[in-house]
Amino acid sequence: MNWLHHRRLALILAVLVVGVQLSAAQARKPNITILATGGTIAGAAATGTQAGYTSGAVTIDAMIAAVPGIRDLANIKGEQISNVGSQDMSFEILLKLAKRINEITKSADVDGIVITHGTDTMEESAFFLNLTVKTDKPVVMVGSMRPSTAVSADGPLNLYNAVGVAADPKATVETVIADAPDTRTRYNFHPLSRFIFDSNNDLLVAVGAPSDQCLVGAPSATDSKPDGTTFCAQSEGDYMAAGIRRYAYLGDGKWSSSFTVMARGLRNSVAMVRHSSGTLLQGENSEDFKPADTPFEELNVLRQGAHYGWPYCYDMAGTNPSWADTKVMDCASDAHAKPVRLLPPHSAPLDMLYYDGAMFRELRGKLLISLHGYRPAGSRIAAFTVDRRGIPLLTRNAQYDMWATPTGNETVRMPYAGPASEPFLLTPGWNNVEGAHPRGAPLGLAVAEDGAIWVAENTNATILRIARDKP
Repeated sequence: MNWLHHRRLALILAVLVVGVQLSAAQARKPNITILATGGTIAGAAATGTQAGYTSGAVTIDAMIAAVPGIRDLANIKGEQISNVGSQDMSFEILLKLAKRINEITKSADVDGIVITHGTDTMEESAFFLNLTVKTDKPVVMVGSMRPSTAVSADGPLNLYNAVGVAADPKATVETVIADAPDTRTRYNFHPLSRFIFDSNNDLLVAVGAPSDQCLVGAPSATDSKPDGTTFCAQSEGDYMAAGIRRYAYLGDGKWSSSFTVMARGLRNSVAMVRHSSGTLLQGENSEDFKPADTPFEELNVLRQGAHYGWPYCYDMAGTNPSWADTKVMDCASDAHAKPVRLLPPHSAPLDMLYYDGAMFRELRGKLLISLHGYRPAGSRIAAFTVDRRGIPLLTRNAQYDMWATPTGNETVRMPYAGPASEPFLLTPGWNNVEGAHPRGAPLGLAVAEDGAIWVAENTNATILRIARDKP
């Protein structure tokens, strides 16, 4: 059975590939440790046709013994971390699992790890492990749809293939897009960082700008001459950065190896999302002008062929002083695709999603955005009410909050310089408060199956779970 448990939350994908074959060039069998946690793959029922079963009833030794040929793939060692249904996967078990992976992967005698796990919360555990496990060795998660005692049990073959992936991960890798730009190409502030799929399955790849304002000199230069006379050489020359590349879907899981430029003039598209209506939203991290209150970050609706202004324009119609004399673009004209909404200045939108969970009914359908920025308008997670196209509703005379002082949660209200929305803040009071808590810096957002919102936060190296199921 070819099985892929797919959901946006999972930052580690548990991929089960049928027919894994090890490279003939391998001089020795690799050493693979299987860490068992329970789940349906270790489940058992009274008969082979009984629908009901008990998760986590079979030990790892019995599971290994039930897989013909698995020891031909690798030298296998099994350890029982726990034996529970994944709905009972606790933080204690997750911490024990992460600690054990970090311990044993330090050994040169361990080449890879397989984790047997229930499918209900596999993605949540994958997310946790991706942030806490510190190894370059393959870590593969595997589960099953039917218990081990079922007449058509899928667990043994899934486990066989998981060991094959851990033993020879390169055998399962197929390059989809090659030669993507990164920091090896040139100095680059914003290397390849995000991709999404269009409604026709085309692959849309964000390529960040290699500098702050496309000026000659260091990437952070703010007071030198423009890098180009008739256009920005960094984004509209051969390099073709600061935009969105479109790789056409060819069908049968294949994409074109060449790209067309979907959109230009986007400095740093870390946050992108597609609404169910088909609307593609991009959260723009704007240029770094010295005043903390300018320029504003942007929410843009991505359109084929549009130019969103970088490095020539900012906000709704502002002209970057460094490029004003070149007159490359009239920022008040239709040549400049205007943002559909402004976001707080230097707030740094780094992720966004439409909430579809069941835990917070008041948030369903809302657009969640993590505002990572270290300046006064950052350190927030905002929830926006949207229209039928997924665009935040316009607020008349909208204002945003910014911290009044470097420490403490007192805020001041500031006006926007264009159309904007006022959100519900999921994390008010996340500034540094001496003796209480440090300032937060949210990055990735994910919604678990139970509707809880998980947040990766990097300043303090924490993982947060926003939920209402705990007192």
